[in-house]
Amino acid sequence: MRQPIFYGSVHLLFFRDGGRETLLLKRQNTGFADGKWSVVAGRIDGGEEVVAAAIREAREEAGVAIAPQDLEVVGVMHRRNVSSEWIDFYLRVRSWAGEITNMEPHKCEELRWYPIDALPEEMVPYVKAALLRDEPALWFDSYGWQPAASVADA
Repeated sequence: MRQPIFYGSVHLLFFRDGGRETLLLKRQNTGFADGKWSVVAGRIDGGEEVVAAAIREAREEAGVAIAPQDLEVVGVMHRRNVSSEWIDFYLRVRSWAGEITNMEPHKCEELRWYPIDALPEEMVPYVKAALLRDEPALWFDSYGWQPAASVADA
């Protein structure tokens, strides 16, 4: 049996205008999905709790402060890339303090609000799928995996 290696990440879902617009950032110079739109996100550091990671990423990438009670985990995704496995936590941001500012212009070409019903085509696909989920309860999804083999195939 292989030893699994999981990376963890947080994805912050900022909304305004009654949930009709969401904040996106255009990636650049990262070596992953450069030129595509995504959300404020990042890897969970070792020994770091999910909400603490989200608060840190919001400060580092968008220059805003978020109180722990203003974050809600709304979804979890088990994602596979070519050479790695990820557990992604999607957190809705209820409110924040400060003005949203591009704090990492070397990695983010632009921050922009987009209507949720008119997201750009050039988006990271699993992030777009997560943004378009409209579920009243916590959701789970898998992305990048082949369909599971049936018992008859085994």
